[in-house]
Amino acid sequence: MQVLRLLLLLPLLAAPALAENNGIESAGEPGCGALLHDLNKALQIDLNANTNCIWQIQRNVNQTIRLIFSHFQFAPSSSCDTESIKVYDGPSTNSPLLGQVCNDSDAVPVLQSSSNSLTFLITTNSVAFARNFLVFYYFISPEAKFENCGGQLTGPNGTFTSPNYPAPYPEFTYCVWYIQTAKNSKIKLQFQDFFLELDPNCQFDFTAVYDGLTTESGLIGKVCGLTQPTFESSSNTMTVVLSADYANSYRGFSARYSSIPLPAPVEPDTFLTCSSDSMKIVLSKSYLASLGYNETHPQLNDVSCSPVVTDSVTFSFPLASCGTIKKDEGHSITYTNIISFSANGRVITRQKNIEIIAQCKIENNSTLEVIYITKNNIIQNTTAVGRYNVSMSFYSSDSFSTPVQQSPYYVDLNQNLFAQVSLHSTDPNLLVFVDTCIASPQPDFGSQTYDLIRSGCNKDDTVETYPPLEHYGRFKFNAFRFLRSFPSVYLQCDILICDSTNTNSRCTKGCISRQKRAVSAHTWKTSTVLGPIRLKRDLRSADHSEFLTKADAGEAPSLHQYSFYTLSFVVLISNIIIVAAVILKYHKHPAEYYYQKIQSSY
Repeated sequence: MQVLRLLLLLPLLAAPALAENNGIESAGEPGCGALLHDLNKALQIDLNANTNCIWQIQRNVNQTIRLIFSHFQFAPSSSCDTESIKVYDGPSTNSPLLGQVCNDSDAVPVLQSSSNSLTFLITTNSVAFARNFLVFYYFISPEAKFENCGGQLTGPNGTFTSPNYPAPYPEFTYCVWYIQTAKNSKIKLQFQDFFLELDPNCQFDFTAVYDGLTTESGLIGKVCGLTQPTFESSSNTMTVVLSADYANSYRGFSARYSSIPLPAPVEPDTFLTCSSDSMKIVLSKSYLASLGYNETHPQLNDVSCSPVVTDSVTFSFPLASCGTIKKDEGHSITYTNIISFSANGRVITRQKNIEIIAQCKIENNSTLEVIYITKNNIIQNTTAVGRYNVSMSFYSSDSFSTPVQQSPYYVDLNQNLFAQVSLHSTDPNLLVFVDTCIASPQPDFGSQTYDLIRSGCNKDDTVETYPPLEHYGRFKFNAFRFLRSFPSVYLQCDILICDSTNTNSRCTKGCISRQKRAVSAHTWKTSTVLGPIRLKRDLRSADHSEFLTKADAGEAPSLHQYSFYTLSFVVLISNIIIVAAVILKYHKHPAEYYYQKIQSSY
């Protein structure tokens, strides 16, 4: 028995030596594209510049197709517009688009057809570079299910295992576990036992861990082999995926998760004062310390404009100076400046990219002061200086009962989005009206913008506003994206607050043209900001450098822990045993199903 166990273990230990004998079908040039009828197949695809290659998968069976891109390497600095893999739900590129993979894809893309046919197109640009991909597909029967495979996990802590653990997991395993703990906590995931097929790029059997409640919410790490990895989320949600092909199954894993309370958030201690000719921003030292910075780090658009440092950090400057961006909208003028923070270190950082955006909006001899903070382009807080406090949130349906908690908010193109502006006041005689709402691809709204609502009039065909209701202003629109590969959409809305006892107030007038605006009155005007919205298939990593430094700190697993020199030595002195291992491997899989593992291109 001991000899048999050793023979079974050696295919894993000798993986580098056997890497050229595992049966991947090569699909490199000039074999660009193919028509595939196999029940399952792994393809190594090697392409150069200026290619347009189509692979069609179809078979006369009542099954669907799961397609996994476990490794993809595009040309550096390529964009989704110039270089991508497009997957279509049907027999041709005229079928509905199922999804897209490109250089910025921060996930292990897994797509599933709705029928027995699927097509994918790989396009490369003119840059001279050797691209390589590993694509694996298999057909799935509707009744195919595994015990202990995926599910919802809630509560402060818990455990879960791979199917059949500690026996080998089944071939074609694909399981997804969704973990959610209490709010104001994060999740620590520890694999107490972990044994998957070893491969330097984890292309065949792997476990992927995501920082959120979807497989598109930011990849924390992907791991395989024999190890005991540990992961931590940034919030109270995490997703874990186990994916396996048809060869070399091992005992899988046993995992435990626990919740870690997050410290109470420190409210931004920031102040903004606007006048007709100047702007003043005050930051407390305690707030800077809570962000991991001190008084030497903040800087304006023009870094030569230094603050005055006393008990606080104060920037005071004329509106037309220090890199302030002026935007004339006809009926108002907006002045915007951004406080950014110079990070410690020259190569890496473990600090989030934080910006404090200050806006002075001058209209009809009145001034509106808006200041909000973004972390990694996610808007954390918005403050409108004035008599009333308002906020804006997305909701999951037109019942406006369940707010969307995730940020960024990942949506499908053309999906219905429901937004609500809420007035936080004890005065029952107030009414909220959404006067103007614009969208921008940038959180500072200094670049191109797109009108959704202007002067109470719907400017986008998909916008629908709801009648004013107590302290709420509501509207919906369909998700869209800006051209030129901008990944995000942000909203900024101007809100009017009126006396509900005044039947002739601006809030009751609805859509009014600019020429008639002066005849209506309101009690107060304020502004609120929301975002970002991102498309699911255009997901981009919020902070790739932060993930890299987590790996340096030991939070993500590394395959460098395996000593390939030692393994090579074992292979060299165990030729007979390796031959026996190969014989066992061929005994396990019929010849027509073998595939060749590719060597690492790194």
